[in-house]
Amino acid sequence: MQNDKVSSISGSRTLEEMAEFWENHSLADYDDQTYEVEMTFDPSARRTLVAIEPELMEDIWQVARARKVSTQTLINVWLRQQVDRFALQATESGAV
Repeated sequence: MQNDKVSSISGSRTLEEMAEFWENHSLADYDDQTYEVEMTFDPSARRTLVAIEPELMEDIWQVARARKVSTQTLINVWLRQQVDRFALQATESGAV
């Protein structure tokens, strides 16, 4: 949520404020203030979830914090590096 916008129902300025508001309120109480919207989704934006062992995830969190990046960014960068390295080795060896 952008800082210059205010939620129409909760009056929240941040996602944290909005989350706190909805933890304590029911949308059913505000049904008259809602409206239908048309939405489309881009299938190419789909994400895949992968299970990571808890001990490994803890290590990744620590590295991400030290590098001041999100764990998602760090994992995606590392995976891209490994896939590119593998593809290069396969090309050089003629395996592709």
